[in-house]
Amino acid sequence: MKRLLMLMLLMALIASGCSRPEGKSDKLQVVTTLFPLYDFAKKIGGEKAQVTLLLPPGIEPHSFEPRPEDVVRVNHADLFIYTNPVMEPWASSIVNAIDRGRVGIVEGSQGIALQPPEPDPYDPHREAHAKADPHVWLDFGNAQVIARNIQDAFIGRDPANKAYYQQNAAKLIADLVSLDQRFRQTLSQCPKKVLLHGGHYAFGYLARRYGLQYISASAVNADAEPTPAKLAELVQIMRREKLQYVYTEELLSPRIAETIARETGAKVLMLRAGHNVTRDDLARGVSFISLMEDNLRNLKAGLQ
Repeated sequence: MKRLLMLMLLMALIASGCSRPEGKSDKLQVVTTLFPLYDFAKKIGGEKAQVTLLLPPGIEPHSFEPRPEDVVRVNHADLFIYTNPVMEPWASSIVNAIDRGRVGIVEGSQGIALQPPEPDPYDPHREAHAKADPHVWLDFGNAQVIARNIQDAFIGRDPANKAYYQQNAAKLIADLVSLDQRFRQTLSQCPKKVLLHGGHYAFGYLARRYGLQYISASAVNADAEPTPAKLAELVQIMRREKLQYVYTEELLSPRIAETIARETGAKVLMLRAGHNVTRDDLARGVSFISLMEDNLRNLKAGLQ
């Protein structure tokens, strides 16, 4: 509430006409919330856009709270791109505090129907925790829709460079199609079809697309903790399915996955949901495609 009041106080300053910094580049100024949007916008915008990531590196986005300076930064942009209101409920405080007559607001997953979490026979109460799974980019068909939405937003803001944005978006979409084909071909040959994850429910779209049974320790809320009974069930599933690997995820504690591994003699592998990346990842120039290629290698190993 205190943070929200601070944002509200900024509205008067912003509405009074905070001008952009003098000497500002002619490039489109774009602020994105999550890493997939940042990566897609950089690829589509190329040399015509200056793209920044709102989330500080290494921060888990589900519990992120925007700061007053974040609102000012977005108000200086041409475009503000977020995923959807379920994924970033905090984005509404930014949208409500900026000059929407000047800053273009882009919902990256516009046109994508959010799916509920798949029923979990081992946690019948999970559906009560979340009516929709917001991690839409992990279905690579949805990722293509997001890329087109960003392309259209760039063209709407800078129609003179329409062909440039279309060419860059076409290349990105072709790479996503190729990624999808590699996932489909590889995972169809894996004898194991149970993906057991010691984290929050993030990989439902990916599992649904490739015919996997996805079992997560926690619900969609990244702050949720599994009960001791749920942990015992996960250990039993590991043994019954003869799984040799359990998955953890970036930016969250691997404690649950490590506990399951100790109880079953399994090994822990990383899956990258891609919400955000570390400072080292950014410095290395990782991309959404490269993160997903890492996932494919670990899925191939874990599903044997």
